[in-house]
Amino acid sequence: MTRSWSRRTFLRTTGGTALALGLVGSPPLTGQAMAADEFGALRAVWRTLLLGQGFGPTAEPFRTKLAALGTRAAELRSTMAPAVGSLWPDAVWTDPEPDTDQESFGYSAKMNESYSRLLTMAQAYSQPGTGLTGDASLADDIVAGLDHMYARIYHEGQARFGNWYNWQIGAPQALLDTCVLLYDRLSATQIANYGRSVDHFVPDSAVAVYSGTSTGANRVDLCRVLILRGVVGGSSAKIVLGRNALSPVFPYVTAGDGLYADGSFVQHSSVPYAGTYGAVMLGGLGILFALLTGSSWAVTDPNRQIVLDAVENAWAPFLYNGLVMDNVSGRGTSRGISLNDPGQVQADDHLRGHGILASIVLLGQGASAAENARWRGMVKGWIQRDYYSPPLSDPSLGLVGLARLKSVAEDTSVSAIAEPVGHRLFPAMARATHRRPGWAASISMAGKRITHYETGNGENLHGWHSGSGMLYWWGDTYANGQYSDAFWPTVDPYRLPGTTTSRIPLADGAGGDWGTPKPDVNWVGGATDGTRAAVGQYLKGLQSTLLAKKSWFCLDDSIVCLGAGIKSTDGAAVESVVENRNLGAGGTHALTVNGTVKPVSHPWSETLTGVTWAHIGGMGGYVFPGGATVKALREERTGRWSDINRGMATTAITRRYLTLWADHGTNPFDATYAYVLMPGAGTSQTAARAADTGWLQILANTDDQQGVRVPSLGFTGVNFWFGGTVGALTASAPCSVMISERSDGTAVICVSDPMRMQTGLTLTWNRAVAAVTSKPSTVTGTATGSSLGLTFGDLGGTLGATQRITVRLG
Repeated sequence: MTRSWSRRTFLRTTGGTALALGLVGSPPLTGQAMAADEFGALRAVWRTLLLGQGFGPTAEPFRTKLAALGTRAAELRSTMAPAVGSLWPDAVWTDPEPDTDQESFGYSAKMNESYSRLLTMAQAYSQPGTGLTGDASLADDIVAGLDHMYARIYHEGQARFGNWYNWQIGAPQALLDTCVLLYDRLSATQIANYGRSVDHFVPDSAVAVYSGTSTGANRVDLCRVLILRGVVGGSSAKIVLGRNALSPVFPYVTAGDGLYADGSFVQHSSVPYAGTYGAVMLGGLGILFALLTGSSWAVTDPNRQIVLDAVENAWAPFLYNGLVMDNVSGRGTSRGISLNDPGQVQADDHLRGHGILASIVLLGQGASAAENARWRGMVKGWIQRDYYSPPLSDPSLGLVGLARLKSVAEDTSVSAIAEPVGHRLFPAMARATHRRPGWAASISMAGKRITHYETGNGENLHGWHSGSGMLYWWGDTYANGQYSDAFWPTVDPYRLPGTTTSRIPLADGAGGDWGTPKPDVNWVGGATDGTRAAVGQYLKGLQSTLLAKKSWFCLDDSIVCLGAGIKSTDGAAVESVVENRNLGAGGTHALTVNGTVKPVSHPWSETLTGVTWAHIGGMGGYVFPGGATVKALREERTGRWSDINRGMATTAITRRYLTLWADHGTNPFDATYAYVLMPGAGTSQTAARAADTGWLQILANTDDQQGVRVPSLGFTGVNFWFGGTVGALTASAPCSVMISERSDGTAVICVSDPMRMQTGLTLTWNRAVAAVTSKPSTVTGTATGSSLGLTFGDLGGTLGATQRITVRLG
């Protein structure tokens, strides 16, 4: 809950490799001398982690980055002008009415920013090749700045105002990092003063209870402050406190903030956040593990392995070709170009992803040799495949992170690992990822536990419908900039791809801050065998009467998308968006419908009837089983980052879009849709699929059940919104079912309880089955023969996870 850029850019500006600083060859030390020596060793390790190592300061791109750091530090030095309420004239922290409103947030951010500027100057003093390396007068100016901050604002007699984060995490982290870099220039009195100020704003009680603002990524940040407070001030007790306070972060949770066994990461109680808060936690734990490893305060809690496992369980599933998927980045998607720095590089999914890659490399140093080797191979693959935004040319990636990635890219002993193929469901955060050779997709949903979207601090003001079944997808060598290229400020927020929405106008930040708008629905989730899946969402619209049942059946070369029971009484139009492709600033991608190429002029629109297939050049195909009426639109849309984030730039940006949607009309009742998304398919492949009317059998598409069968794949998938019979399947209660019949005479039946409410369930498959060969403990009874009968006990405790049963067919 912060607008501080120091946090968001943490993964870009810190890193490096922890040195093994032992005492080999030194005389034995005891008591106070040993403690003092170990504190000094930790300061040396932290210095290396802050500044990096293993890069040549005269080699590019490091030479240019170091020179830019020196230039920036010189600018800050020349404009620093200590005054009663500021250290820089453009960073006044004096709040005439100190409280916790938005204005006070701004003032506390200026205090935080002042410390961040001093840290920038300290880095220029400490790094080689800046033109200010070892400049004694610069060091004096930095120390004078620290003393001014202590005397005027950040001291033990000051009451905090504005954003808690600035006082408890942002400012003390920058202050303590600066103290490490300039430790030899500080007196004992100064160190004691700064320590008291940190103790005042970050008392031991800040980590006494694992709740509120002291969970997940925030807790890791607070522990970093406490540990560094101990390192700088020579307090073993503070280091122990900070280290031990990390332990509540490690275990899996079943509600609220943290890591879940299914790979979900949630922050702010209801927001999927692996891409931002989770990334900060990953980087924060990695750097603290590296700091303390080999010391008297090493992190030995066995649950730390959960964090290491999360690299592949929680973060890797959302990384693709170097980007991190936007549906786990929350408000971060609205942070493009800052109002205060319009010349900066636009932040996007690739740049966020690059920081995570660097953190994985760092965390690997504290993992097993096998994990470290595997992760380096994964990172190398992501680096090599990111053609859209090459990580080694990332202008926003800090020296340290860049050095880490470069070390992996140039390591000839590391072989790049390809993107995995398979499906992952994340019931705890209402997300799914589907990966196939040549493309990847992800689905965003919402329910009682997971918010429609998060706004707060004036950010992500139009994210209203991003949890209404938004379907993201990327190709292996194409369309990797779909959501990177100013998508969020220019897209029609009522027409996000895959969503069903009411066109009823919504206010900025509609529904409330910090994940407040959660629909009152339980059925969100699905079932998967790890390759294919049935996924479903009972949709209730944000501040509307819209209701819909939405299903996705994720297959080998396509995703079948069904909608049913679509109704609303808002007096506004309701639409289901098949596609909304960002064509860039001047794209003219061809739209072919039933073999006819449509105009490429902008603007253009048409109501297309009898559509059996459509194709967007260079993107993919869309098949409409049985034919459909589809509206198509080419348009140029102009927006500003400030439209969706009040702290962002006001410069107008224009992008072209090609949109396809089903118009359900005003106040629809029981409307439906059906289409098949085929990423990367050509026109001939799309047309052939449309012509093969037997390939897909839609078994049901109603308000009660939705299901499909694909005989050539041996696939059957049904989402039972209510119990009933669909095709060969009968369920006694709501559930999700997916079956894969294999060529070796076996089958896998996957069942889940997305509602987390079923105390019992019976499922019958009208198919001859000779034997059940494996089943989970939740299956309390089986019957085989001319049909298969499965009886399940209480499924509420499975938390929506898939129950997998294997059988030998009769």
